[in-house]
Amino acid sequence: MAISMHASSSNHVARVVEIATDPGAAARSRLAASWRRSLDHHGLDPGQKEGVQRISHMALAARRGRSETMLRVAAPKLDALFQLVGSSGCGVLLTDSEGVVLDLRAADGDAGIFEAWGLVEGADWSEASEGTNGIGTCISETRRVIIHRDEHFHARNTGMSCMDAPIFGPEGELIGALDVSSARADQTEAFNRLIEAMVAQTARQIEADNFRTFFTGARFIAAGNDSSDAAMLLAVDNNDIILGATRAARRAFGLSASGPISPLPASDLFGREDGATGFEKAERSAVIRALSRAGGNVSEAARALGVGRATLYRRMKRLGISENRA
Repeated sequence: MAISMHASSSNHVARVVEIATDPGAAARSRLAASWRRSLDHHGLDPGQKEGVQRISHMALAARRGRSETMLRVAAPKLDALFQLVGSSGCGVLLTDSEGVVLDLRAADGDAGIFEAWGLVEGADWSEASEGTNGIGTCISETRRVIIHRDEHFHARNTGMSCMDAPIFGPEGELIGALDVSSARADQTEAFNRLIEAMVAQTARQIEADNFRTFFTGARFIAAGNDSSDAAMLLAVDNNDIILGATRAARRAFGLSASGPISPLPASDLFGREDGATGFEKAERSAVIRALSRAGGNVSEAARALGVGRATLYRRMKRLGISENRA
């Protein structure tokens, strides 16, 4: 097992304990706060040498069954992400909301390394089990994280770098985490940041596709912009009744963070009924952006918005967007 070039195992343990027990460190640093949770709340030992805990094949099958839709939606996205990072010795992992690895992409030549590190299906990478690590800390703090080498809690994990992003379900609930891990000694923090951006984008795509699958038959409005790192979508029926919203959309429009949304007219939530509401402006902007990107090709714009061509034509007519303008 490789040891981080930044600290020996014993020095790492001493450093973790010193910082984790500093009364003010947790308030100054998210990393220190995670180390403190690992030490005090979870009762872990940074020098513990036993390998990563794994659940049984039966328990793994049950978890995969509960996450069946996410796994199906995510599979092509995992393949695409692995095509980008796999040649650099990285593996792509998808976990459930408790940090158990459900799916994995790794090169055949790296399989032994990932097995030795415990980066395998059925491994429990929750913060309660492994302390500070990409998967567990991402889930614990429900945010994008990079845990680079000796930022890990356990000394035995300080040879790897982990880049993670959370994935939220159709009702705003956390359903998993997307991880790219590497045990390369020459992996730089700058390269980690590039990978993190790809991880966040892929997690956003999985979340959006999962949302569309959940609200089959609904119309979808992309309320955000391409610079956002979150999927901001609204699901609306043919009567403009809001059926659902992604976590980012809930936050943007002041809805509850999670749980079912009580059906309500768009006009009640987004403004007056006379004239264009904020809701209608967001929908109109989304359609115009899609048409612009597609060079006026309505069929291509419809695919980008996740609706049928006929549906987009009806939407354009309702929003006053002429085909000539498209």
